[in-house]
Amino acid sequence: MRTTRSSPTSIDAYLKTVELPKRRELERIRALAKEVVPRAEEAIFYSMPTLKYQGKPFLGFDAHKNHIGIYPYSGKVVAALKDQLRDYGLSSGAIRVPLDDPISKRTLTAIIRRRLKEIKATPKRK
Repeated sequence: MRTTRSSPTSIDAYLKTVELPKRRELERIRALAKEVVPRAEEAIFYSMPTLKYQGKPFLGFDAHKNHIGIYPYSGKVVAALKDQLRDYGLSSGAIRVPLDDPISKRTLTAIIRRRLKEIKATPKRK
């Protein structure tokens, strides 16, 4: 029989499930993102903490065994910033930040601003 764990329904609920050192880093990422986008909407999207702008996700973040995952919900963002992100593990839509080398405010801000630019350029559906 397969058992499933219930998913948290808020970022705060998710953070309560994360061990303290990783939780502190996720809280720092959340706070920095909200400095850039003060009216960001909070959600759990794809089972992870996510911030949205104009109803569209611009930053997901979660804890893994050996890294913090950052997800701008756009492979174009990762590709555009690949030189700036060269110290991190990358896939088409994810940035893996080592636990012992937190992402800088400057780099996180660049990721967020690039994603917001995409969102703003996307025509709104009627």
